Amino acid sequence: MVAAVLICDDSNLARKQMARSLPAQWQDKIYFAGHGQEALEVLKRQPIDLLFLDLNMPILDGYEVLQAIAEQKIPVKVVVVSGDVQPEARERVMAFGALDFIRKPVAADKLTEVLAQFEAQHTASDSKKVQERAIELNQASKSFVLDPVLRDVFQELTNVAMGQAGDLLARLLKVFVKLPIPNVNVIEVSELHMAIASVEQKETTSAVCQGFIGGGVSGEALLILNDSSFVDIAKLMNYEGKLNTKAELELLMDIGNILIGAVLKGLAEQIDMSFSQGHPVVLGQHAPVSEMIKANAKRWKRTLAIEISYGIENYNINCDLLLLFTEDSIKTLNYKVEFLLEE
Repeated sequence: MVAAVLICDDSNLARKQMARSLPAQWQDKIYFAGHGQEALEVLKRQPIDLLFLDLNMPILDGYEVLQAIAEQKIPVKVVVVSGDVQPEARERVMAFGALDFIRKPVAADKLTEVLAQFEAQHTASDSKKVQERAIELNQASKSFVLDPVLRDVFQELTNVAMGQAGDLLARLLKVFVKLPIPNVNVIEVSELHMAIASVEQKETTSAVCQGFIGGGVSGEALLILNDSSFVDIAKLMNYEGKLNTKAELELLMDIGNILIGAVLKGLAEQIDMSFSQGHPVVLGQHAPVSEMIKANAKRWKRTLAIEISYGIENYNINCDLLLLFTEDSIKTLNYKVEFLLEE
């Protein structure tokens, strides 16, 4: 049978990769939505047989779409495709009536299994479009202007990596980690404080930084934790000692090792490279984030910054993880992106 398919994901790269993986005879009946509200509008406009749905999206997220589909009794089968691989995330979507849950990046055998009721074929990519995009990306790397295609790719790669890190943290602490949509921007160091302005809300923070390098790509991972988070972190990590400056530093290092290591590993696996990590450096404790950035301004110049804000449901725990790539790393990352688009 030829199915009418709707692919809903805020990442253009993810939408196109999913479309390319579907049977050739379906290609004329594939529709796209960039967020949950747009998906619901498409579902109301025309009959859709199968919806591939991301979870972390702006305007309306995947959970809200599933709830609306159930409440409005929209006749569509839903397959959730997400980088949020926490056990509770899967349980929640299945409880909403999802047909299945596919982990990003999508494995071909899993997709074939889900599409067993249909004719499972994979379509070849459009080589002309790939070449045009490769040219655009190369031009972007020369001028260091963040092309929308490049931003979308980095956002999708980070989405998968942060999902893996969130899953690790969720299993370790037995909690539900709230995953955001990552922000990707090219910024000057003078603007770095603006990228994390949401962290500074009359609260002091503590931060560690860890360098990484591998295969022509280098940068630093910066973890900033609101000081008000330490009490709940200590409880979740079963810390029974007195919560003093030394203890908070140990907890900060522990959280940093978990999140930084997992995110870098997730990115490295997707772009087929490995990173070596340096020793963590304490940027400061119990200080406004703007003061820490100012004091360490010489560490960064112009950078590709990826911001991930983590929160834990029902706990006062909030932290920001920034990946700051050097300007020289962009060309190498562009080459890696080209291979992803050709797959």
